[in-house]
Amino acid sequence: MGNKNVILSGKEITKSYGNNVVLQGISMELYAGDFTVIMGSSGSGKSTLLYVLSGMDRLTEGRIFYREREITKASEKELETLRAGEFGFVFQRAHLVSNLTLEENIRIAGLVCPFMSEQEVRERTAELIDRMGLSKAAKRLPSQVSGGEAQRAAVARALMGSPAVLFADEPTGALNRANTVELLNLLTAAYDEGQTVLLVTHDREAALRGSRILYLEDGAITGELQLAPYQGRDEARENRLTHWLEGFRW
Repeated sequence: MGNKNVILSGKEITKSYGNNVVLQGISMELYAGDFTVIMGSSGSGKSTLLYVLSGMDRLTEGRIFYREREITKASEKELETLRAGEFGFVFQRAHLVSNLTLEENIRIAGLVCPFMSEQEVRERTAELIDRMGLSKAAKRLPSQVSGGEAQRAAVARALMGSPAVLFADEPTGALNRANTVELLNLLTAAYDEGQTVLLVTHDREAALRGSRILYLEDGAITGELQLAPYQGRDEARENRLTHWLEGFRW
């Protein structure tokens, strides 16, 4: 991995809530252009790790660097600017604004992006609507579309500013099988185009899309698996992941 560019890193990351230590001195690097997956059992600290790496939550101890710049003690305003311009987020629920159409929900992400003009926002919105297959649903409210359509709009919103890092926290957790595959295909396509992805999941099918998988146990990284870029269903790839996870009693 030495020839890869480190885009985000954490040094001795510790996160505690009172006496409950959730992350225990984790050091890790996220490489530009990688599709990194974080797996682990419920309560292992997966989502907490994503939140602190992205500046959505503060560390108890340790340091975080984005493009070699330490952001650990950045002000809340600085972190908001970073999240609006450099990071994209997709969660288990779409969290769309209920009284805005899907198109408006996507566009609003561009309006808060610090480096996009109104013209660029309009063009990017149209591009993403087409790319996400949302042309027929674009003028509808979140309550008028399916869960899959809402989540695709959430992905479009996350990609609006062409973020350096796309953070995805259990994005398929509330979707049925067909919509899960559809969403994973969108994330994989973004990765194929050079998007850096950090995905938290407990889903083996989602993990198979990754090029690098980290396993978290009791707030510590206890394993790492390297995979070739995803090229479609592959029995050997699936068996390798299954065998690796069995080592963690998955």
